[in-house]
Amino acid sequence: MTDHGTATCAEVPRAEAIARLNDQLRTTGTGGTIVITQNVMRTTGFDAEELSCALANYQGFDVDNDPHGERDFGDLTLWGHDLLFKVDYYDRNLEFGSEDPADLDATHRVLTVMLASDW
Repeated sequence: MTDHGTATCAEVPRAEAIARLNDQLRTTGTGGTIVITQNVMRTTGFDAEELSCALANYQGFDVDNDPHGERDFGDLTLWGHDLLFKVDYYDRNLEFGSEDPADLDATHRVLTVMLASDW
């Protein structure tokens, strides 16, 4: 009998597999869709390249904003505003939530950047 709940040395824990896929989207803009709310884009001084760099370099994950170790939520300050980003997991047709966020073939990631005040 095989125990599918136990990771071998060669396997990556589920949360880390999800985190790596989230990191790919956040750092390279590939592997999903990045959505920036209108309120962020209307912020005085908004610069898409600066935002992209801030997301790529973000290292502020901790037990408060990342309790499951998936690196799917963060906060940063740009242009004098507090921003939040959140990765959500959808099926490939963007109709329902993904049944398995660790499965790249079954999941479409959407990273949304918003003003903290919009949360």
